[in-house]
Amino acid sequence: MYLLIPGRHHALTWYQYQYLYRFTHSGMNGSFDLDGRPLPDCPVDGAVFAVTSANHGGTKRNPLPFVLRAMAIQDFAGELELPVWVIGIPDVGLRPDFASFVLKTIRHELGLSLTPENTIAVGSTPVMRQYQSLGFFIWGAEAATWADVESGTYREVQPWSLIEKAAQPGWDKDAELLMKLHPACYKLWKQYRVGDRIRLLFSDPIVGSDGDLTESRDYGAYVRQMDEIAVLKWQETGPHVRPGLIGDIGCAVGSWIKLANEDPRFSESDFYGIEIARPLYEICQQRKINGEFTNPNVWFAQRNAVTGLVFQAERMNTIHTGSLTHEIESYGGRNDLLAFIENRKKELDPLGVWINRDVIGPQQGEELIVLELLNNQGRDEPYDDLPPDNSTADSLLQKLSLLGLWRQFIQDWRPGEPREEYRVLQHTPRILVMARRRVVAEFLLHKDYTDNWRSEMHETFCFWSFTEWLQHLEKAGFKVQPESRVWTNPWILENRWMNKVRLWKSEDGSVAEPWPPTTMLLVAGVR
Repeated sequence: MYLLIPGRHHALTWYQYQYLYRFTHSGMNGSFDLDGRPLPDCPVDGAVFAVTSANHGGTKRNPLPFVLRAMAIQDFAGELELPVWVIGIPDVGLRPDFASFVLKTIRHELGLSLTPENTIAVGSTPVMRQYQSLGFFIWGAEAATWADVESGTYREVQPWSLIEKAAQPGWDKDAELLMKLHPACYKLWKQYRVGDRIRLLFSDPIVGSDGDLTESRDYGAYVRQMDEIAVLKWQETGPHVRPGLIGDIGCAVGSWIKLANEDPRFSESDFYGIEIARPLYEICQQRKINGEFTNPNVWFAQRNAVTGLVFQAERMNTIHTGSLTHEIESYGGRNDLLAFIENRKKELDPLGVWINRDVIGPQQGEELIVLELLNNQGRDEPYDDLPPDNSTADSLLQKLSLLGLWRQFIQDWRPGEPREEYRVLQHTPRILVMARRRVVAEFLLHKDYTDNWRSEMHETFCFWSFTEWLQHLEKAGFKVQPESRVWTNPWILENRWMNKVRLWKSEDGSVAEPWPPTTMLLVAGVR
């Protein structure tokens, strides 16, 4: 008889070891399944640890990578005198046939056909109902009955609760944890500083449980946008890159690093891509496997550059960030952005540079200006609640006039914060709206992202002007280089603003207001 033990297996307990040791030497005699039925009285021939979410690591839900989980299981099983197989099961979301998927994966990868006739499934989570429906006996491990599973009442500590304890300082001396955690797991946690990893993840206010900045982002649309402008970004930033150790924080799908690899100036440089969003990090890893980077010295890591350093202190010759700092402000906050700036200064070599290309706010952003909306076709009133599906929301947004889109923007932008005030000065024959210069610039930069509207409404692009950026960098100890600059993207101006809107200084729309800048390039060194 085999034991099938599915789960994420981030922690292994003494209780797990004790019941496996007992089953190995005395069989299942005297044990009952979650329905109260006696388990078959037969020897145990082996155990299969099916490690779920094996393709996820470095997230709040899955803090440990598969390799560390597998290593701990093998050490844990070393004294059991029982054949043990460890197999990684990729995350496929919540599926009613997940148990069947696990069994098929085991059969395909290990050649083991686990059936209700030769296997008992072990676990105390609701997913075990799926194995029950396939005819398996379910031994509940930490749970005695299905009522325990449903109510969360357990006779023994669940392994995940020990992970939560490891997030606390001094976890390695915690008496309860030491009593419950198996020594093989404790040893590995100490050696690989698992407590530090978990504490950083659990204290991170920016990243969600699965390692994403936002659950509403359409990564397909996002990746396409990043790839489309990669060449332009490299043309603007490449001249300022210094060879040696080159880091790209917020590297998305690695497009900037790929272009840097193709520049002969950096043939002997080392490249380090840092990406916080798990889906993008996985794309980077796949591109490396595919051989898309000409320089073999390219490494990627999923880390948070706000909560600490991601490179060794005072080592980096170049740090590049593109379209990142506004996301830190948007999803974290001002303190997170200031911490990010401080961390980059600590990582730079004394002669190194931080190259930051991002959106930018206008000067005197609190002053009132007038926005003229030239498209009068469509619905003028916003929707009270857009549907969550991006394509459905997009089709509705396309039916709005520019005035309707402005009103939708004011209603939806920065949820949880007070709505921005504005005044409609005229509705006919011209549509003139008065608002703060910064808010008008935000609208102009947001209005065309209707295919990813919900996600974009979380983001702020114009929180600092160029002058304010310089002030904050200098306060942090940076020396801003003279090649730093701001400009208005000519493609955005021609395709998204001209003949769609006009800007005025005067309420009657007679004195023109300059177009706001869209982009900044900051090149800053330590000295």
